[in-house]
Amino acid sequence: MAQIKLLNKIAPTGLNEFDREKYDISTEFEDPNAIMVRSASMHDMEFPQSLAAIARCGAGVNNIPTEECAKKGVVVFNTPGANANGVKELAIAALLLSSRNIVGGIEWANTLTEDVAKSVEKGKSAYAGVELEGKTLGVIGLGAIGGMVANAAKSLGMNVVGCDPYITVDAAWHLSRSIGKAVSYEEIFKTCDYITLHVPATKETKNMINAGSISMMKKGVRIINLSRADLVCASDMKEAIEDGRVASYVTDFPTEETVRTPGIITIPHLGASTAESEDNCAVMAARQLIDYLENGNIANSVNYPSVSMPRSGDHRLVVLHLNVPNMISTTTSAFSDAGINIENMANRSKGEYACTLIDTEGDIPQSVIEKIEACEGIIRTIKIGK
Repeated sequence: MAQIKLLNKIAPTGLNEFDREKYDISTEFEDPNAIMVRSASMHDMEFPQSLAAIARCGAGVNNIPTEECAKKGVVVFNTPGANANGVKELAIAALLLSSRNIVGGIEWANTLTEDVAKSVEKGKSAYAGVELEGKTLGVIGLGAIGGMVANAAKSLGMNVVGCDPYITVDAAWHLSRSIGKAVSYEEIFKTCDYITLHVPATKETKNMINAGSISMMKKGVRIINLSRADLVCASDMKEAIEDGRVASYVTDFPTEETVRTPGIITIPHLGASTAESEDNCAVMAARQLIDYLENGNIANSVNYPSVSMPRSGDHRLVVLHLNVPNMISTTTSAFSDAGINIENMANRSKGEYACTLIDTEGDIPQSVIEKIEACEGIIRTIKIGK
């Protein structure tokens, strides 16, 4: 029976995907076969030899040492798009919060004790704002979330332009034809009244919003960041807020530098905090783990390639290896030397790493597996029965 360890509370709808005759689920396992996690940090964890996969119930994987996992043959999954609608709705709320000083107005209204209605009429002008209709929104990153935000903002009457050098064909298909295309981030910076960020935190995107990029923007720009705190240099943002270059900054990632700062609205990481998002992420993560543990198929891995093949034999060998020459011939020769016919095979690579799936009609002897594992460049093998 495979052991699934939970590092955070996981929605029951996801856990219900597991056949309890095949899987045991607990928070206490010492040697699990797989881990499900949301926000718990795994960077200081010791990974047992038994661990084959980690499923992150969400898109970001900053809490997981993905490269270390790849070197050990631990496939890391995430759930892109599963929480997209929840984040999209918060992004629309953030656009409104940045425009109308709703937060400041509510805080002021809660201080009123006498003649409230009269005081409201007298003082409400201090909290006047601007409307979204007719303004230009720049969307940086047009994946599952960014694309939905772009389409929704267009429905609100905004002019929308997007920029994503890495947009997939599938993501492009889901964009409204009326969304404009910016050739660079700089074009977004120079032309937009609002800017919303929907890119992962990487070396390239860290502090992409800084004094230099802000200097290109329209005075009074409003910036939304529901992706990662590291995308924005907090000190530069505070300075830009103070001198009026940025009218408002809304972030879903409060830090010591951003809380209690006039002009900065800090939301306590609520982007995916809806019952629907948690259910969707848990179900998607569970299904990906099950398909990998039972079939070796990989979908939405951040450190290994996507590879899938229908089962066509009694046994399957999953071979995780470096993406270097001769890996396939080395692997297949171990089967041919043992007189074993390969029924079907699939191979995919991603960066430095690759995965090969091999189906055979009969059993795969341990001697064949050991011969493959002894070859340089092989990271891990997993034998799966029918």
